[in-house]
Amino acid sequence: MFTDAIHAVVLVGSARDGRLAPSVAHWFLAQAGQRADLTTDAVDVAETPMPSGLGENAPEVVALRPRLATADAFVVVVPEYNRSIPGPLKTLIDCFNPEWEAKPVGFVSYGLSIAGGVRAVEHLRQIFAEFHAVGMKDFVAFPGILDHFDPQGAFAPPDSSAAAAKLMLDQLCWWGRALRDAKARSTYGR
Repeated sequence: MFTDAIHAVVLVGSARDGRLAPSVAHWFLAQAGQRADLTTDAVDVAETPMPSGLGENAPEVVALRPRLATADAFVVVVPEYNRSIPGPLKTLIDCFNPEWEAKPVGFVSYGLSIAGGVRAVEHLRQIFAEFHAVGMKDFVAFPGILDHFDPQGAFAPPDSSAAAAKLMLDQLCWWGRALRDAKARSTYGR
């Protein structure tokens, strides 16, 4: 194992019935799994219920806190719903604060339209900036998501998607090491 490996938590951001997020996340985790400088842990919002309010001491929040706190970086697999992000993902993000602070965040987006989830990513950039997180400039987008499934229903994106994932992960790992090293030298302040 790479001794300076970055640990990234991948947030699977859709909870709808019939969602495509697990297929996209599985593909992305396979891309990330090819790297010696990265370990991953997946948190699926459909399997991680959050309280209806922002109760930071709610059992669900307390249970998830250590997994998020140990992350050096995050990647959000997000569909675009109504030109934004899914409600359960926003609730999960809002239930935490220092866990996101001064950490890089990458994005894998998809949507039915040609926009490919870009509007969801732009909303996430604003949300995570509020937590002092660093959003990666480059991200992976799947426009017309239904066109990326083969006749048997398997997710089969073009080879260019792997190159986009590699670029985003290169940036994520660089920022993850830089921010982890900086926080080891001094406390991050607001």
